[in-house]
Amino acid sequence: MADIICCGIATVDIITEGIHRMPEDGKLELVESISMHTGGCAVNTAIDLAKMGEDVGIMALVGEDGMGDFLATQLNKAKVHTAGLKRCKTTGTSSSIVFVNDTGERSFLHTTGANGMFSDRHMDWEMLKKGKILFIGGALLMATFDGLQTAHVLKKAQDLGIYTVLDTAWDSTDRWMKSMAPVLPYLDLFIPSQEEAEMLSGLKNEQKMAAYFMEKGAKGVVIKQGKKGCYVKTNEESFYMPAYTVDAIDTTGAGDAFVSGFLSGLLQKWPIQKTAQFANAVGAHCVSKVGASSGIPSQEKILQFIKGREGQV
Repeated sequence: MADIICCGIATVDIITEGIHRMPEDGKLELVESISMHTGGCAVNTAIDLAKMGEDVGIMALVGEDGMGDFLATQLNKAKVHTAGLKRCKTTGTSSSIVFVNDTGERSFLHTTGANGMFSDRHMDWEMLKKGKILFIGGALLMATFDGLQTAHVLKKAQDLGIYTVLDTAWDSTDRWMKSMAPVLPYLDLFIPSQEEAEMLSGLKNEQKMAAYFMEKGAKGVVIKQGKKGCYVKTNEESFYMPAYTVDAIDTTGAGDAFVSGFLSGLLQKWPIQKTAQFANAVGAHCVSKVGASSGIPSQEKILQFIKGREGQV
């Protein structure tokens, strides 16, 4: 039914672009545009994978509201399997207001919504049993699911022979390793950002951070480093993969795009260096347009981009 299952955060992003300054209390400032987009680690990654031609499904919880309808419509339009998209009657769909400044950097206002209610009882195990990779996106933003429930799901997935991958979101509740410690032993690959890895480990050096996570049980670690690229560590090798230089218009969803590229490479069973290079190329395409998934082309076009930019990182 789906080779890759993306499970976790589903949000609607209201993106405000071209912010020159924030308004004072009671006043108004003009911006270049305000638009609505799909968002959330699981949704972004699923749509990116589908746009690259992969067979992908979603497991997430949204409200019975207009924003939930919007997400369902967009996921179906992208040809993501949505049997695992559940509806919650008691709370609304998670949403974010994304402020994009003149340099393309972003900041957020976020309401947890249905993501906070997502739990292991919302898992579609029949869908999962037919998959090859389980990706959990947005750990640390799912209050009910984080920690022991996530560990239980990952263990069950590994017992089924499914490769497990997880990335984190910024934890404003400051739980960090309290939530992640039970999870790491059941991860084939852990993909945090540099900033999140620093908060989780208490370390600054990415080589030491990756070693720390592997000591805690993760079989492999990829640390996302934004415009620098990424650092990869497995039992067999470790290396840095520089990013591609492009004009960044909007960095929303860049980390999720990187993850989608890595998952695609894992599914194709490419060597890990080619997989990291491909993931960086997907991230580069993401930041070239406004919105988390707007800039993602087919896998073939990304490979052509890599071939045309050989030596240009």
